[in-house]
Amino acid sequence: MSKLTVYQYPKCGTCRNAVKWLQQQGHELELVHIFEQPPGEHELADLIAKSGLELKKFFNTSGEVYKEMQLKDKLPAMSDQEKIALLASNGRLIKRPIVTDGTRVTVGFKAEQFQESWGGQ
Repeated sequence: MSKLTVYQYPKCGTCRNAVKWLQQQGHELELVHIFEQPPGEHELADLIAKSGLELKKFFNTSGEVYKEMQLKDKLPAMSDQEKIALLASNGRLIKRPIVTDGTRVTVGFKAEQFQESWGGQ
């Protein structure tokens, strides 16, 4: 099994479900507390590119910080570099969990997506 890096928040139910699922598949996990050690700007840019997702999918749009900062209205006017810098500066803004093996990246937890990406390795 491959070693996976999981950016997660231990008190997040979605993160706990994702970690449990990955452990049941036999993966070795490096758990990174996303609030204490959010990925830096270069790493985030790399994760976004490898995920194949739009940058906006990396924002935790249901989080308190996102709402307090009124980012729904502000993000459209920001450049991608500004958005990445904002994410890197506050792990609470990043959708979680982020799982990577260095080549593939998933964001959030959906069993079907995990099965496709991380099942039966």
